[in-house]
Amino acid sequence: MVSAGTETSMEGTPMSWPDKIDTTRQELRALNALIPDTARAFGGLGKAVKEGGTLDFKVKEFVALGIAVATKCEPCIALHMEALIRTGATREEVGDVLSMSIQMGGGPAMMYAAKALACFDELAEN
Repeated sequence: MVSAGTETSMEGTPMSWPDKIDTTRQELRALNALIPDTARAFGGLGKAVKEGGTLDFKVKEFVALGIAVATKCEPCIALHMEALIRTGATREEVGDVLSMSIQMGGGPAMMYAAKALACFDELAEN
């Protein structure tokens, strides 16, 4: 299932979520090559906040997903959803996070929560 997003393939068809993830990774590699010091620093921050601490990795990814939905960052949604699927997150757990995102972000977050659910459904079936 492909959600009704704005990104399309070269043929003009909506991109699948795995394709969106691949495209995002390609774009990030190009950016990282241009600004390697910034990329390394940001990568270090990501590593620091995800390792150790009181919350486990899955909970931290749920927090990141909620923020991604509330801030309307579709590439962030895709990458954090991919990580959550690897942790064994369930559709119901994702639904709880999406509910909180909607409560915090209102109508716009509801639209991105629908995209996030479509992302989960597509990635979970692969």
